[in-house]
Amino acid sequence: MGWRADVPSSIVVALVALPLCLGIALASGAPLFAGLVAGVVGGIVVGALSRSPLSVSGPAAGLSAIVLTAIGNLPTYEAFLLAVCIAGALQILLSISRAGVLAEFVPSSVITGMLAAIGLLLILKQLPHAVGYDGDPEGDFSFNQPGGGNTFTALADMVTNDIQLGAILIAAISLVFLFWWDKARPKQGPLKLLPGPLVVVVFGVSANAAFQAFAPDLAIAASHLVAVPIAGSASGLVALLRLPDFGAAVQPAVWTTAITLAIVASLESLLSVKAVDEIDPERRVTDKNRELLAQGGGNLISGLLGGIPVTSVIVRSSANVDAGATSRLSAVLHGVWLLLSVLLIPAILNLIPLSALAAVLIATGYKLAKPALFIERWRQGWTQFIPFVATVGAILFTDLLIGICVGIAIGLAFVIRRNIADALTVVESGDAVMVRARRNLYFVHKPQLQAALAGVPDGRTVLIDLSATNYVDLDNIDIINAFVKAAPFRRLRVVIKGDPSGRSAALIHAPLTRARAT
Repeated sequence: MGWRADVPSSIVVALVALPLCLGIALASGAPLFAGLVAGVVGGIVVGALSRSPLSVSGPAAGLSAIVLTAIGNLPTYEAFLLAVCIAGALQILLSISRAGVLAEFVPSSVITGMLAAIGLLLILKQLPHAVGYDGDPEGDFSFNQPGGGNTFTALADMVTNDIQLGAILIAAISLVFLFWWDKARPKQGPLKLLPGPLVVVVFGVSANAAFQAFAPDLAIAASHLVAVPIAGSASGLVALLRLPDFGAAVQPAVWTTAITLAIVASLESLLSVKAVDEIDPERRVTDKNRELLAQGGGNLISGLLGGIPVTSVIVRSSANVDAGATSRLSAVLHGVWLLLSVLLIPAILNLIPLSALAAVLIATGYKLAKPALFIERWRQGWTQFIPFVATVGAILFTDLLIGICVGIAIGLAFVIRRNIADALTVVESGDAVMVRARRNLYFVHKPQLQAALAGVPDGRTVLIDLSATNYVDLDNIDIINAFVKAAPFRRLRVVIKGDPSGRSAALIHAPLTRARAT
């Protein structure tokens, strides 16, 4: 029964993916058709190989700056395609080496921060398209834009430039319908499977046709419509494909590009898949090593066919979840629809207003960045809220990859702080003092251990309780041994309990052994 939900969901994802594929290719300095190739491969190849039920892959905005630089630095586009193929092979090697486990070290606050930031970016980046201003191409998620502008100046520019009233009407009506449909969609009958975004796209095409016929002043300009390259024939389609230059393998720059793409694409895919698992209604967990294999296979094929690199993409994946998909069939079918659309009906696709698709993405963005999500993180305390908002802010004001790295660094800093703090408990009772380790002791706990032992008054019996640990590193053992050696000079009697290493006080000289009981 899952296919009944996956088929309409796949159509929605294909409609959302189409302008993103073209926009990311444009932002990357690659041929527009290369973005479509990557979208088809990301759907069919990666979707078939992946074990993720809801993740959707395709060309990624997070790689656009790297791809743009690489295409400019390498002698030919065909040499870049070879780097994409090599990157795919390296990702397969990462899968074999079980590198997917790295995704599990990212704090959940960073993952939810990434989702919220993507949601806010969708709203901010799509608002200009919703009013008919396309100064920033589809698929660009960086804060800084070509020409010296940024995300917020683009919002100001859309007000001062000639906006299109027809585009605004289509976007506004589409948004009202999408939010209403979420609540009013029937629970039974065939209409329960009708995807709202598909209705919005059909409405957008029909409304623009009506504008052209009855209200030419409202008609949307061709520059604000989807622009799929039209091959015209089978031979024209083949001519649009590009093949890698295998002779460029001797160039160091190709390998440098390949390694960079493999690392960055793998990181973005792993984090995206982990984020999709967070919003999966069934909370299924994706095999991250298998995902690396799928992404590697996708990049290998994409490079061979002339496409740009692919990753798991949170925007398309979120639209997939929002549309009600239940399995990876939706991801595979979305690639099939992209392929068939480009082959059979490119002229019809070129009738779709970008404002209709902007409405779909704005609605998706709102669901990712609902105010309730911020309130929930606030209630969980500073250790969750600060990494969360830091990730959101860093992504909004830099780009996806830099923002994620900043969020991970801050999140890990809080994790380390939580593990350092209160690792030891000091209890005094009469002439006895107990210094108890509450968890394993590593080198980061040295200052706390030194302070605890230094604070013991002279002339007491001291119990150093390590029974709750199964590891104490050598640095802390040296501190304990030094304390035991100095004990007779401070009239201390030291008892050590439960040292897992058996090395505490191992260096005490014979005259001092009376100071230790075990």
